[in-house]
Amino acid sequence: MFRALIYLLPLALTIYAFVDCLNTPEDEARHLPKIAWVFIILLFWIVGPIVWLAAGKTRQAPAGGRTPSEWHRNRRSQWVAPDDNPEFLKALKDENKKDESLLKDWEADLRRREEELKRRESGGNTSPSGD
Repeated sequence: MFRALIYLLPLALTIYAFVDCLNTPEDEARHLPKIAWVFIILLFWIVGPIVWLAAGKTRQAPAGGRTPSEWHRNRRSQWVAPDDNPEFLKALKDENKKDESLLKDWEADLRRREEELKRRESGGNTSPSGD
């Protein structure tokens, strides 16, 4: 069990550092280009990942000494659901008003055409039929 741990811990550290390096933007890699860090992490199995984690990436402390979780807890950057977004709800209401006015126009046009057809039919019945 202890022998397996001796190999699994450095392997896990190497995998973590490798993925972290790949996900880090190029401008946040310090001292060397990102591709050089990838080779260092992969070639120097135990030392490479430790050096990457210690000196390879720009790490910024949270502003004002607050923890990131505290910052996220007190500030919502975007809406959770569309029903909570007042702009979305206003847009729905405006669209609904447009649809209602369009429907009223269509109904009025349909009534006008039906009345016109009735007038034509009633005017056409006075002429003799060819039966």
